Amino acid sequence: MRMTTKIAVAGCTGYAGGEILRLLLGRDDIEIGALTAKSSAGSRLGEHHQHLAPLFDRVVLDTTPENLAGHDVVFLALPHGTSAEVAAQLGDDVLVIDSGADFRLEDSEAWRQFYGTEHAGTWPYGLPELPGQREALATAKRIAVPGCFPTTVTLGLAPALQAGLVDGHDVVVVAPTGPSGAGKSLKPHLLGSELMGSASAYGVGGVHRHVPEMLQNFRKLGAEAPTISFTPVLVPMSRGILATVTAPLAGATTTAEARAAYEQAWADEPFVHLLPEGLWPQTQSVVGSNHVHVQVAVDAAANRLVVVVALDNLTKGTAGGAIQSMNLALGLPETLGLTTLGVAP
Repeated sequence: MRMTTKIAVAGCTGYAGGEILRLLLGRDDIEIGALTAKSSAGSRLGEHHQHLAPLFDRVVLDTTPENLAGHDVVFLALPHGTSAEVAAQLGDDVLVIDSGADFRLEDSEAWRQFYGTEHAGTWPYGLPELPGQREALATAKRIAVPGCFPTTVTLGLAPALQAGLVDGHDVVVVAPTGPSGAGKSLKPHLLGSELMGSASAYGVGGVHRHVPEMLQNFRKLGAEAPTISFTPVLVPMSRGILATVTAPLAGATTTAEARAAYEQAWADEPFVHLLPEGLWPQTQSVVGSNHVHVQVAVDAAANRLVVVVALDNLTKGTAGGAIQSMNLALGLPETLGLTTLGVAP
């Protein structure tokens, strides 16, 4: 008989917190305990997540150590810069999984440059598909969930870096995405009237906060001096990322050879799928799933590798990645409660 794991979600009223709850509600091995937030404490969860019918009448509690005590797992779905204070008040025996950025980076100077505060430290990185990460997560009590863009771009380029097809310099990424990745903050460029019928770039010129995380991952995959030009683009869809990643080839390579490297890298991965030749990733095929669709080609005239990646920024890019990591840390099947089935059209 499987043991029941009691979980709490701090920041339950945001998109990430709601997605964690959506994915966990279908599991009979999970007991959903405290649901907490700050400004929305005292409200009912249904006011924020009408789609979570079984939890509609649950009262949102304040995010305090007392309310988060007594759980096996605590998910932190909080804005960056706020997780460290909450995590410090939780016991060492509790599995704490942070969906924010606080503990992803290893370089404290990079944190200060991009986030403007003191670095809180580094936790095991919740991207099991990276070399050695499953082993690290299996014994972890603290886990930092990757950002949605770093998950997308890293999984897109990892096989090429590992196989030596590219060396990680002059990587160029353009990534259309839905605005849910920015959370529920009320900013003019996130308003429906600004988004509908429009597409707009943001975080241009190397200033997006996910840049150092992507470079960190490239180095772990063997790149000695990686560089990246990253341009995210807001488009009128609620969720999803479609990233086009290109990089100069390190040597003569054909599309067939590139495909062979990707097939070998992802053959045994439950959530990363190299599409058949001629098919290209589309966001609708991965919406609501923990699946990542990848396609690769060689642009011989430009001497560049081209990789297109689609994933759901709220599922594999955030909550699904968090639960995948939780499963590993608890010694459960990695795929438990996670689907590869998208919602299309």
